[in-house]
Amino acid sequence: MVDLEAVGGAATGGLVASTFEKPTGKAGEAHNACADCGTETIGRFCHNCGNASHVHRTLLHLGEELLHGVMHFDSRAWRTLPRLVFRPGQLTRDWCLGKRTRYVSPLAMFLFTVFVMFMLLSYAPEPRESEIGEQAVATADLARRNTDLANARAALKDASPAARAAAQAAVELAEKNVERAKGRIGKGNGAPIDEIAKELEAEGKGQLGISTGSKKLDEKIQKKIENPELAIYKLQQTFYKFSFLLIPISIPFVALLFLWKRGFTLYDHGVFVLYSLTFMSLLVMVVAALGRVGGAIGALSFATALFIVPTHMFYQLKGAYGLRTFSALWRTFFLLVFSSIALTFFLLAILFLGLA
Repeated sequence: MVDLEAVGGAATGGLVASTFEKPTGKAGEAHNACADCGTETIGRFCHNCGNASHVHRTLLHLGEELLHGVMHFDSRAWRTLPRLVFRPGQLTRDWCLGKRTRYVSPLAMFLFTVFVMFMLLSYAPEPRESEIGEQAVATADLARRNTDLANARAALKDASPAARAAAQAAVELAEKNVERAKGRIGKGNGAPIDEIAKELEAEGKGQLGISTGSKKLDEKIQKKIENPELAIYKLQQTFYKFSFLLIPISIPFVALLFLWKRGFTLYDHGVFVLYSLTFMSLLVMVVAALGRVGGAIGALSFATALFIVPTHMFYQLKGAYGLRTFSALWRTFFLLVFSSIALTFFLLAILFLGLA
């Protein structure tokens, strides 16, 4: 099912990203004066306010503006994307040095790519629940049932003559529950978590053996387990709504790699982070698409991505900061470590915001 909110988010992202870009392309025949500020114009754009010299009033141009505003794809994108993939270091350095007319800005690229990524993922069919996940739930339930049986037998052993009959009945019920749980192992019956939840609710327990030490937290987790699709949807929405948090989280880690190296500012590190995150978003889209195919193609795409990520980081570091091979290599290693830490912080924030 298509996630309409994600589609709307992608359109919104395109419109937001377009606000960071100046108009480009042909503007038509130049007029003598700007229609906006009245300044005498020379060329296709007003040198005072940037407004196009020629005012288009055709339906075709309206469609062109809509396509550019929502999809945010013009000739600069075709120059930016190849460099982002194959020459990320030069792209980053060119932007920091002021060569910006020919490229899409890093912030616009990041915003649009993130929203499009979630829009495309929302079109993809949901993968079937893996048998491994089903059996993991069934195995956890069997362990809990065995614990209940052991407790029932211990209670029977210490029971008084008056309570012995009730204790014996509890043991027999626990034994039946153990046998039922054993029957699920290797069965692959589709969704044992639903059956287990219903059984626990009938028994008046209402939780899948969850005990974090906080009753409120246990209740929240229980609600998410009872409706996993809603929980996943909320996490997905939270992920792309707060994806910008990756930027302030990542910049300090990149700055740590260049504390003693002069000539670079936090702005340079920010551009590096934005272009790097944009490439990683594109890579996630490709791997996710190939992963839907499954089989050898999905496995190969994932394995290739594990090689592409450090390689791209290496060449972006080397080109953007003018590093030698050894300097770029050891910084790539630490950047991978820092990226893992930053991603962990980000995921914890998403879990907190999404499950709160």
